[in-house]
Amino acid sequence: MHDALVISHVVLWIAVLALSAVVLALIRQIGVLHERIAPMGALTMDKGPKVGDRSPVFELTDLAHQPLTLGAPRDDLRSSLLMFVSPTCPVCKKLLPIVKSVVAAESQWLDLIFTSDGEPSEQEGFIRKYQLGQYSFVLSSELGMTYRVSKLPYAVLIDHEGIVRAKGLVNTREHLESIVAAKQMGIGSIQEYLKNLHPHDSMEPAAAIANGEKGNQHHG
Repeated sequence: MHDALVISHVVLWIAVLALSAVVLALIRQIGVLHERIAPMGALTMDKGPKVGDRSPVFELTDLAHQPLTLGAPRDDLRSSLLMFVSPTCPVCKKLLPIVKSVVAAESQWLDLIFTSDGEPSEQEGFIRKYQLGQYSFVLSSELGMTYRVSKLPYAVLIDHEGIVRAKGLVNTREHLESIVAAKQMGIGSIQEYLKNLHPHDSMEPAAAIANGEKGNQHHG
């Protein structure tokens, strides 16, 4: 009888430990799933200058004290990617290596400009910590207000003619690549592309992107 009780306790503890392992695995998978589909955000928010509009022109000075003109036509035929970020934005920090990687792959035609607002000393620490010194970094509340940036990280792609070609909230590599792809494909936005591709698909564009319909083409 005593031996039976011991064996039953041992079996019970094994079952408890196994169940705990399963629960922990499920929690981890739920976290991964939430990270992939949650407020990744609709890429385009219909505020500020619209895709296809001419961008307002800004005469600015970056934190390296270099003059910088944004939104004007460029004789060198290069486009500009404005990345709105903040030192207090966790998603921005997570996205920074991806931003640098994507822009490096498109360096033949695309320049990266970071923009934020706040105290210069805080921004300079942010630049040093995340090694952003090779890019222009401007502080401009006017820039964010003009594009009605309410959430970060946010991207605006302006082509060499000064036309806004794509914009939106970017939380993932797929979102960022969709901004670049929208310009390269000559469409207003990746939402427009997905809508034309799946006219009867009820899936929201952002969810479709999160599921890899577009982004898998560029994963490296």
